[in-house]
Amino acid sequence: MAEIGSRIDETGTLVRDGGAFYLRRDAGGRYQLELLRTPVDEVEKRVRVGGTLIDADLVDADSIVLL
Repeated sequence: MAEIGSRIDETGTLVRDGGAFYLRRDAGGRYQLELLRTPVDEVEKRVRVGGTLIDADLVDADSIVLL
């Protein structure tokens, strides 16, 4: 598992649960995402997320790219 403060680059499916967004990881598990914008077009699609791990299951995401 990655250490807090480390950079992550993960693929998976972007899901929305209530007001929160999550990456359902291809490698298993999920990350909650802190986002600057609402990724409406990417929900329920395969994506690559880049960002910084700021807690055990929380990523400050700075990029979401459709695959």
